[in-house]
Amino acid sequence: MTHQADRDVDVLERALISVRAGNEDAFEAAYAKAVAYLRGAAGCRDVRLLRGVEDPSTYLLLVRWATLEDHTVGFRQSAAFGQWRALLGEHFASPPQVEHYQPLADATGLAPGSSNGEGSGGAG
Repeated sequence: MTHQADRDVDVLERALISVRAGNEDAFEAAYAKAVAYLRGAAGCRDVRLLRGVEDPSTYLLLVRWATLEDHTVGFRQSAAFGQWRALLGEHFASPPQVEHYQPLADATGLAPGSSNGEGSGGAG
């Protein structure tokens, strides 16, 4: 659920995409065409696709949206989404697993008082 105060905070979409084995090159070629539909969507601020190292048939799509609704309503209910899906859908081994994230109020990467595992302290 998005709170009114959160509407000015970017939302990061994380889509884990499993591609049918042997279709990686075809998927990447289709993505090169399909990404224009994402980049042209209202509220889309950034798009990045990464390929799995341990499992090269797995991709991580990261899309930064201005609001959750820009993705879930604006893009997903648009003709552009249909075109995006038409280009990529045949390569999916299963439906992408999609989740959304927002930065913490203190986005330093560590909660106050936590350790990054380096230096002194803690059991060894």
